[in-house]
Amino acid sequence: MPLQNLVEYFNDRFGQEHRSSFRPFLLEEGTISALFGQIKIGSVFSPIRLAQKPAEIVGHAAKLKVSTHEVQYLYSDEIENLLSNHPHQASDFESIINFDRLSRTVHMLNYLPITHLQGALFVEVDPRHILGVKKDHGAYFEEVIGQCGLETKNVVIIMAVNSNYARHYQELVTGLDNYRHRGYQIALKFDYVAQEGQSFDLISKLSPNYVSLSARHLDHVRDNAMFEKLRDLKALVVSTGGQSILQQIDQKKSDLLARNTGFDLVQGNYYERASAPVFSPESLDVGVSANG
Repeated sequence: MPLQNLVEYFNDRFGQEHRSSFRPFLLEEGTISALFGQIKIGSVFSPIRLAQKPAEIVGHAAKLKVSTHEVQYLYSDEIENLLSNHPHQASDFESIINFDRLSRTVHMLNYLPITHLQGALFVEVDPRHILGVKKDHGAYFEEVIGQCGLETKNVVIIMAVNSNYARHYQELVTGLDNYRHRGYQIALKFDYVAQEGQSFDLISKLSPNYVSLSARHLDHVRDNAMFEKLRDLKALVVSTGGQSILQQIDQKKSDLLARNTGFDLVQGNYYERASAPVFSPESLDVGVSANG
């Protein structure tokens, strides 16, 4: 189905669901965006690559591109402030759910022109969305995916692990399991595994398809045991049948960290530069064994 027809379909659907004449989805110069209050949301796709063969792309991570109606771009960390600073208020859940659904529909529509590249589409779901939807997690998005002619097995649902939601972990695990039963793949995203016991327990309970860490956060951590912790994390992920991802790699040292500690996949601006070298495993100046 042509993109314009899909945009009209989802605008009609939005109007029926909300009993409104407002049509949030826009098609401009072949790109889909959506209006949410005073902001416009679009998509940016970042390739996810094999760590040892970064020229090989296995999927794309969808990120939000946010602007005002005057196209004044906002910093990514302001997106959270546009949503809510009160994560457990029931009145906030509906807004979060609507925002999540709108943004994921935008990502799916924008992904269609590059689906010929195959691989998985990684999309993040707010924990508040999972807590706010009491059953049938993924049903709404499954209809979106089906309308676009795709399958849930090619979509990875990412949830950021946040200590603010520690007392809700069992509910979150149940919600993510609901996604999995519909065929989605599951990923957990950590800034840094600081509380190994709790983090490792969550990974063991869920057995996610992917576990990711932020290289930017690791750059600011001073921890003599970091390599050992990363190896332990890698071993746990392997034992549960998953793959590890180091994301937000901006520098060569983070690329080497991923390789030296055995990460399966990598993502970041470092690989998007035309001058970025593509190393072979044999060429690495390895300070720490990748197999440890």
